[in-house]
Amino acid sequence: MKTNWVMLAALASAGLVGCNGSSNTPAAPAIPEGATVTVALLETTDIHSNVLSYNYYALAEDTSLGLERTSTLIQAARAENPNSVLLDDGDVIQGTLLADLQAVAAPVPCSGTLAVHKAMNALKYDAGGMGNHEFNYGLPYLSQITNTDFGIPGVAKPTGTCGAPAFPSVLSNVVGVSSGKPIFQPYTLLPRDFAATAPDGSKLSVKINVGVLSFVPPQILEWDQKVLAGKVSVTGVQEAAKQYVPELRNKGADLVVALSHGGLDTSAYSPKMENGSYHLTSTGIDALMIGHSHLIFPKGKEEGAAALDASFAAFPASAKIDAEKGFVNGVPTVMAQSWGRRLGIIKLTMVYQGGKWVVQPAKTTVESRGFKYTDGKTLVKADPAIAPLVATEHAATIAYAKQPLGISTDFEMSAYFALVGDVSAIQLVNQAQLDYVKNFIATSTDATLSSYKNIPVISCSAPFKAGRNGPSDFTDVAAGATPAAPIGLQVRNPGDLYLYSNNNLQAVKIKGADLKAWLETSAKQFGQIDPTSSAEQDLVPSYGTIYNYDVFYAENNALTYQIDVTKKPGNRIVNLTYKGAPVADGDDFIVATNDYRAGGGGAVPGIDGSKTIIKSPDANQAVVSNYLAALSTKGGKVTLAANGSARSWSFVKTATAGPVILRSAPGHLALAQGSGIANVAAEGGLDASGFAKYRIDLSK
Repeated sequence: MKTNWVMLAALASAGLVGCNGSSNTPAAPAIPEGATVTVALLETTDIHSNVLSYNYYALAEDTSLGLERTSTLIQAARAENPNSVLLDDGDVIQGTLLADLQAVAAPVPCSGTLAVHKAMNALKYDAGGMGNHEFNYGLPYLSQITNTDFGIPGVAKPTGTCGAPAFPSVLSNVVGVSSGKPIFQPYTLLPRDFAATAPDGSKLSVKINVGVLSFVPPQILEWDQKVLAGKVSVTGVQEAAKQYVPELRNKGADLVVALSHGGLDTSAYSPKMENGSYHLTSTGIDALMIGHSHLIFPKGKEEGAAALDASFAAFPASAKIDAEKGFVNGVPTVMAQSWGRRLGIIKLTMVYQGGKWVVQPAKTTVESRGFKYTDGKTLVKADPAIAPLVATEHAATIAYAKQPLGISTDFEMSAYFALVGDVSAIQLVNQAQLDYVKNFIATSTDATLSSYKNIPVISCSAPFKAGRNGPSDFTDVAAGATPAAPIGLQVRNPGDLYLYSNNNLQAVKIKGADLKAWLETSAKQFGQIDPTSSAEQDLVPSYGTIYNYDVFYAENNALTYQIDVTKKPGNRIVNLTYKGAPVADGDDFIVATNDYRAGGGGAVPGIDGSKTIIKSPDANQAVVSNYLAALSTKGGKVTLAANGSARSWSFVKTATAGPVILRSAPGHLALAQGSGIANVAAEGGLDASGFAKYRIDLSK
């Protein structure tokens, strides 16, 4: 005979069940020993304001991304298991022209709600964490759009209730300097009624308390120093977790989930680690949801899924990372890529034992589900309910993107082949930065800066949009003015050339030895090629950190260098010259760069903020826009000869026994050849991610 556990639980909670009719007899347990419940923890991460499947830089639909398609995955996951909790791991509010419009060009008022938050509210997220990019637009803006009083002097939230997420915003490791208190609630406890199964197979309803923590990289203090200095401090992820996990348990958390905006760095723990998620697995959490790296963990399960990203392939066995099943030191772990392209799903089965819920790892599964999950081939459709919510903002962003800059170009600026030498999308940025720094020094009244007037100024910039987020993620600024595009360059184009609107221009004074070390760090992007191997070898094993591939430039192409990809990282730069002479270790240079790199971002040896001589108030993206505007007022235009063909670097020529390939967007072989990139020999088929395989002839 089956026991009616629902009725028994109700009677027990009312104190009506006893032995021999005595009300003093201990109540029967509300939840029977051995009951089970399966909870689906759903994750999005690094949305970066990609609400719709649309690329504002290209002014075209992009079906490979967008929260409106993630919504379809979310609805499907909820239908599979109604016991679900939807969480976001940060980097929500920045990353597209839509975000820049709402934050800078036409700031959303307190009475309004960000477009991305409108969509998330409609999707009924349960909680959200923070990412490093949440801080890019400054604390007053973040305070307003989350309707949160940070308790920081000088940072005032507008009076009244501002439009904000309808779910709790959590951050566990950032506190106000003056108050010593967290600026957001450090955690949230979500009581949820879920369907469970009794040992005899009958159904019952149980209350599961889900605790949620959130962590950001300590490097926010370097990357956004200009808006955070003196206002907030950051605690290491382990220290914060060890403080708050016990608090959550004491408050009744049955399940503790860490939202960690960082990747999996298995090196020895440091409170300053950028990607310290690995070290959270020892703090008593039950599930780990990670982000920041824009990668897939575990590997995709859809048919023909590409091999796991190389960034996850080199872990030592001692790290105990199961990249197939999605476990890190026994803790279920997921990373759902970026831009809404995947949905992380951790299905946790728990059993009620000894008065508490215990996770059953053997019955727990992890998936990073992509848009082709149903049959492995067909894209999921966009949820039609999302676009109408942001139709006004979408139209305004398109209008903003189309505003003319008043200047034309006679060549296509693209990053499809930036990793084999094409500088058409990089040189203009470097020229703008270099021009800015030279003028800054020339007009400075500061005695120290004035003394630097005879030191060579060079510049570096990375191909930020060169495949990191898939085959549609490449800079591509069409030639204009043409009959098809008579207005020439537009507002959207500087953002395509220089993605991060929050970066400010800075300059550092370095030695030749520093320059060599900097170039060696950049060259780590390349795999080590074995010239005797007949097997296919990837020239660039991972685009995960493509923003660290700095390309250097000097006026009149005075700086040149070569990269030997047959050598181990750290020993690849050869023939480094300036004005035809070898660069000596003691030579002085001033490098125009951004605040991220000047402050230590990318871990370039010796570039840690101590060598910074200029901290500009101007954003790099704005510097590019202003440079174009200045050219326009002088009647100039952007030309291939003057602004897109000064290639400063090349590979050391090497004949290889087997094919060396570069993965890039398909259909652009002619563009490579037209840009003078002679070592792109052929285009092969597509990989499972949609990248084309271009054969690179390193002997040329």
